[in-house]
Amino acid sequence: MNESALRRPGETVVSKTHMPFELDRGAAARARIGMIVLASDHTLEYEWRHIFANLDGVALYANRIYNSVTINATTLAEMEARMTQAADLILPGTPLDVVAYGCTSGTVVIGEDKVFARIREARPGVACTTPITGAVAGLKAMGCKRIALLTPYVEDVNQMLRRHIEARGIGVPVMGSFNHDNDDEVARISTKSLTDAMLDLGASPDVDGVFVSCTSLRVVEIAEAVEKRLGKPVTSSNHAMGWHALRLAGIKDPVPGFGRLFRL
Repeated sequence: MNESALRRPGETVVSKTHMPFELDRGAAARARIGMIVLASDHTLEYEWRHIFANLDGVALYANRIYNSVTINATTLAEMEARMTQAADLILPGTPLDVVAYGCTSGTVVIGEDKVFARIREARPGVACTTPITGAVAGLKAMGCKRIALLTPYVEDVNQMLRRHIEARGIGVPVMGSFNHDNDDEVARISTKSLTDAMLDLGASPDVDGVFVSCTSLRVVEIAEAVEKRLGKPVTSSNHAMGWHALRLAGIKDPVPGFGRLFRL
């Protein structure tokens, strides 16, 4: 049966193959950033998409890594064995400018060097960051020497985190914790609760900045407002890691609305 026999009366059939096209640099014309996100994380992708929304040519590509919803040193350490595969499955075969591993406490338990090594087994030579890597870099960039640290963690994880930060030259004289190990519920701690806790801890005359640890806590949209009330820099796991990933990728644009760090 020929083509004309298949037409309804008055219908035009157009069939063109091998239409001409050209290639551009795609959505990631300026930077391609990979994210390894915890299976239980409700917040990281949500917050990063707010930060990156107005950065043309910067694209985010995420993959999830299995983790227990109960956060402690044992469950955090178990992620190391799954990290290489998680990195490998982000746009396989396509170069990435940066790979970010989205777990603050997991990085401290496993160790930054091991995290980077596992990622680079799949992505040789790639620039890497984590929330604590970005936090230390960001706090130092803002001139913070003694900080208030707010976390949701249980005590043994809190002390590991404090030692990690202090070993990198930033004092932690003030610390507060929600002391809650369920990641699904940590993601629902209200922004009012976070604001109140940051203002309480950050008011101490012994500190010159505030760091809120945990990728599940929602700080990105309130960081600038809290800074204005405190008169001191504020950053968080997602906030600092987002800034650091951009800088590692060579993106130096100021991003208004997200506080002092993103104006540097």
